[in-house]
Amino acid sequence: MDQIVRPRTAATVPTRHAESRGRRLAYRQIGTGPDLILALRFRGVMDSWDPAFLDALARDFTVTVFDYSGLGQSTGTPSYIRADMAQDVLDLADALGIGRFVLGGWSLGGVAVQVFAAEHPERVSHLVLIGTTPPGPQPHGQEPVFYETALKPENDLEDELVLFFEPASAASRAAGTASHQRIAARSADPSPPVPQETFLALLKASSDPEAIFPDPGDRYGAFFRGTEMPVLVISGDHEIVFPVENWHALNRAWPTLHLVTIPQAGHGPQHQQPVFTAALIAGFTRSTPL
Repeated sequence: MDQIVRPRTAATVPTRHAESRGRRLAYRQIGTGPDLILALRFRGVMDSWDPAFLDALARDFTVTVFDYSGLGQSTGTPSYIRADMAQDVLDLADALGIGRFVLGGWSLGGVAVQVFAAEHPERVSHLVLIGTTPPGPQPHGQEPVFYETALKPENDLEDELVLFFEPASAASRAAGTASHQRIAARSADPSPPVPQETFLALLKASSDPEAIFPDPGDRYGAFFRGTEMPVLVISGDHEIVFPVENWHALNRAWPTLHLVTIPQAGHGPQHQQPVFTAALIAGFTRSTPL
């Protein structure tokens, strides 16, 4: 009897490593179809992604997730400087032979991929931004509860509900608990969490008093006001880190901006509605060819 070959899922796919510029970038890859590379949030490692979201994406894309340099299972010098994070994306894509691709980023990763898209527009077919912020000053600021929770040495389930969901909503709390359990279910070669002393040092080294997303000379803002690259922003309606209201003023300023707001949701809408957000991304790329 022939052996049944089961497809790899986000919970079972092994970690691999790509050599580039003297370091090893850890990555995982599932699915078939156009390439989609995803960049992580603050304190994130590959195991911070909800496997249900990645598996849903893998129905339409070859999905690649990775650990930034020096974090998780990757070697090298860690950095939260946006250009350095964008360089990780470039080096990984080059090492894997991925020429042009859909690029997505969550939170701080969403800032990094906007930098990448502006610096290397020929490599990006579509840009997907989840729970993140546009370039320049932010009229609507972060809520204090974010810093109170995000900078703890460790985050428990209740902290995750505050950070990534809408704790005032019973439905969101239930979705958050289910997402937490899915993430915890992976047992093979987990990426170690980012230690507090590391993420605090990286945060300090990358901070800019002028803006969450520094935009010297309006370089990045000008790019997105003039680009033909399709841009999809997915945000929760109660986003305590990067309020969705900061995107509203850009609806008519960025000619290719698509903005979707998930109700009763917070900073991790793709974990609250994994299948829905994956379908949004797939539909977006199919209906906005470039």
